[in-house]
Amino acid sequence: MKKTNSSVSIRTKSVLTGWSFVLLAVILIFVFYFYPMLQALILSFQTGTGSNLTFTGFDNYSRLLSDKTFITSVKNTFIYLLVQVPLMIVLALFISVLLNDSKLKFKGFFRTAIFLPCVTSLVAYSVVFKYLFAGNGLVNTMLLKLHLVSAPIEWITDPFWAKITIIIAITWRWTGYNMIFYLSALQNIDSSIYEAARIDGASASRQFFGITVPLLKPIILFTSITSTIGTLQLFDEVMNITKGGPGNATQTISQYIYNLSFKYSADFGYAATVSYSIVIMIALLSVIQFKVAGDKNG
Repeated sequence: MKKTNSSVSIRTKSVLTGWSFVLLAVILIFVFYFYPMLQALILSFQTGTGSNLTFTGFDNYSRLLSDKTFITSVKNTFIYLLVQVPLMIVLALFISVLLNDSKLKFKGFFRTAIFLPCVTSLVAYSVVFKYLFAGNGLVNTMLLKLHLVSAPIEWITDPFWAKITIIIAITWRWTGYNMIFYLSALQNIDSSIYEAARIDGASASRQFFGITVPLLKPIILFTSITSTIGTLQLFDEVMNITKGGPGNATQTISQYIYNLSFKYSADFGYAATVSYSIVIMIALLSVIQFKVAGDKNG
């Protein structure tokens, strides 16, 4: 009996010791993460200007369906998502395979050069892109000198080309970030697998689609989900390059939330509702991606 009490005491002491290490972190996460989320959820059921709020139930959520600006923002965001994310994932995967080649010289330089964009300031690089793609910017100057175009392209002021500019900007910045994940995973694949495939006569493309892609499936799923989340929250590039224009042609959901909170009359309740629409979209798209990838835990 004494032995049992002793073992329980040791186990209790061990549990308490463990909690003493994580308790502060748990409290901070709750206070600065979960509590604001709960408050935002409560706020989404209220309406009013500034702090003068009243409870209105699901009125804000029903308002979303008839809000043309919100619908336009969702369409723009999904255009970026459907075009840029697959493009970035394919580019990152292709570049990582090239940089994993043991015969390639100056690999360290190339890896660093491609990764560097994702550590630059969001605002700084957005401003640089704005000037590069201006009517008289470097991009138009080069295109005209190479006789690829007969007149400057309106990269910033034309609705179609403005979206292309945003897609180019975020692809440039985040491709290297995803490349690092793929490169790390590739270096953990046993080279003997490829040697056996070569002995069996498998071509380079057959090895890529038959060995590399299946083995990188968990990483591809991870980068797809994180890239989807990042694109649905896209704000800095649009705000600094096009300011959502021309009109609302490039405005994203996050920029619309900012406008509702700080640019228009401060409707924090409806802004919180739009914010939770992103949460719902992320949850649904993540589940779909898990199902498409065949992940049993999804």
